[in-house]
Amino acid sequence: MSKVVATQILSTEALPQSSRSLEWAKQAGIVIGASLFVALCARVTVPLPFTPVPLTLQNFGVLAVGLMLGSRRGFAALALYLAEGAAGLPVFSPSLLGGGIAQILGPTGGFLMAYPLVAFVAGWIYEKFSARSTRRFAWAALSSAAAELVLFAGGLGWLALETHSIATAIRLGLYWFIFAEVIKVLMAASIAGRWSKRVSQS
Repeated sequence: MSKVVATQILSTEALPQSSRSLEWAKQAGIVIGASLFVALCARVTVPLPFTPVPLTLQNFGVLAVGLMLGSRRGFAALALYLAEGAAGLPVFSPSLLGGGIAQILGPTGGFLMAYPLVAFVAGWIYEKFSARSTRRFAWAALSSAAAELVLFAGGLGWLALETHSIATAIRLGLYWFIFAEVIKVLMAASIAGRWSKRVSQS
């Protein structure tokens, strides 16, 4: 747990009951807002004719949330995001499956189900190591890259189960997305680095 998160928890526990309730409501609002931010990113989608996995800004949103909110709130935000999607809210990327449970169990379900863990990994590594370093962008990029490994392990593993072929899963879910994912990692790292710098100066 980072010093910043620990300080937030201790300061929250030391507040009077009314102030504590207000603080928890604020944190809940942040988590809900983060889940809606990922949903907004999911609307930026380019379907590809040769694979059921679309090119989407959704993964960037997951990385940014994990880096900026930290491991626990990032995990909570993406768990809420999945719950929203499972309930039928239009938060996932547009799909012929129509969203909901059907989309979670569809070809891209492995990516979706990995999102809470992806945000947790990105946030945990970043909050653990970036506080001791001035190279926040580098740590944010490394944290995002590690989280991407978790993302594609989940996504490709699920695709392999669906297609009964690891080679097919890699062909459908990896090769076409490497360059775009590098861009998303750099974007998320840049935003998180600037955000951390601003927070530390305030």
